[in-house]
Amino acid sequence: MNLHEYQGKNILESYGVGIQRGFLATNMNQVKDAIKKLTVLTSTKLYVIKAQIHAGGRGKGGGIKLAKSIKEAENISKKIIGMSLVTPQTPPEGKKVNKILIAEDVYYPGETETKEFYVSILLNRSTGNNMIMYSTEGGVDIESVADKTPHLIFKDDIDPETGLLPFQARRIAFNLGLDGLAFKSMIKFITNLYKAYIGSDASLFEINPVLKTSDDKIIAVDSKVSIDNNALFRHPDYGDLRDLEEENPTEVEADNAGLNYVDLDGNVGCMVNGAGLAMATMDLIKQSGGSPANFLDVGGTADAKRVELAFRLILKDPNVKAILVNIFGGIVRCDRVAQGIIDAYKNIGDKIKVPIIVRLQGTNSESAKNLIQNSKLDVIAATAFEEAAIKVQEVLT
Repeated sequence: MNLHEYQGKNILESYGVGIQRGFLATNMNQVKDAIKKLTVLTSTKLYVIKAQIHAGGRGKGGGIKLAKSIKEAENISKKIIGMSLVTPQTPPEGKKVNKILIAEDVYYPGETETKEFYVSILLNRSTGNNMIMYSTEGGVDIESVADKTPHLIFKDDIDPETGLLPFQARRIAFNLGLDGLAFKSMIKFITNLYKAYIGSDASLFEINPVLKTSDDKIIAVDSKVSIDNNALFRHPDYGDLRDLEEENPTEVEADNAGLNYVDLDGNVGCMVNGAGLAMATMDLIKQSGGSPANFLDVGGTADAKRVELAFRLILKDPNVKAILVNIFGGIVRCDRVAQGIIDAYKNIGDKIKVPIIVRLQGTNSESAKNLIQNSKLDVIAATAFEEAAIKVQEVLT
C-alpha cells in the first residue's frame, strides 16, 4: 500500500525521525488554517506548497512551489488544488491533485551550507537481507546517478536477525562525508529510520532528499513509503491511510471482489487460476506476438460469478483485442469452469466484441472442451499450450 508524503512523514516522526513539518489541506479554508498553524509552530516566513499524489517528479510538473508570503502561499495553493499534475511517473493525462501539504522552508541560511542526500531502505532479494541504499547525490533522479556515477551509490545489507548495528550507522554517516554534529545527527536519523521501516512493516522507505540543514540537523524533506499489504492485519490503524482515489479503479473493484488483478498496457486480456500459470500465460502471449493487458488470477474457485466479474473487468480496457482464458483444473473441475464461462458469456451478451480463446486442462478437461464447442458461442477452445498460442496469434493477425 503506497502512502502520501504527509502520511509517510507522520510514521517517520512517530519513530523519532526528523521531518520537514507541515499541515495537510484539501480546500482553501484548510489552506488558511494550515498556514496559520505552521507560522505559529515554526515562525517560518516561507512556505512550500506540495501536491500530494502517488507519483514522483512532482517538482518537475509544477506540483511543488515555494511561496515567499502568506498571500502567495494562498494563491499557489488555489492553483495546485484540483490541477491535473503530469510527471514522468503519471499517466499521460496526469493525476488530479486533491490534497496539498503546506510545509516549512528548511533551506534557511546559516553558518554552513545545506546538503542533500538520498536514503532508502528495502529488501535485497538476492541476499534475503534488508538493504540501506544511500548517496551523497540527493534531490535528483537516483536512477540517473546510478547510471552515470554508480560509485556514488552505497549499499549496506542489514541482517534481519541482528538489525542495524551501531558501526553500520556510523559507516553510513562517514560515507556521506559528515562530521561533528551532523555526523551524530545522521547516526540518529538512520537508526530511527530503520526502526520505522521494521516497526511499520514497510516494503520501501525512500527519502529524497534527506537534508543536512545549515545548523547540522538531519531531516526528511520528502518521503515515499510503501507498506506490505500482507502485514496490514498487524496495523489496523493503517487501513485508513489507503487513498482509493490514487489507485486504479478497476484494480480496486477486483480487490473488493477477492480477485488478484493488475492493469497492464497490452492488447490481450488474461484470465487464469494461479500466479505461476498467470506468468506463464503472459509469456505465451508475448511469444504469440501480443502483449498482456492485465494480470488476473481468479483463484481456485472459478465459479460462474467470479468468471463473469473477471470478464467484465477485462472488457473495461478498450485496448483489449482478445481474451485468453487459461485454467488448470486441479481442485476446480474444468467442466464447471466451462459452464461458468458459458453462463457469463450469455449474461454479458453483446458487450463481448472480442474473440475469446479458452484453454482448460486438468480434471474433466475433455468434457469442458465439448461444452465450449457445443455452446454455439463465439469461443475458441484449445487444449495444449502451443495450440492456445497459435489461436492467439490467429485472432491478432
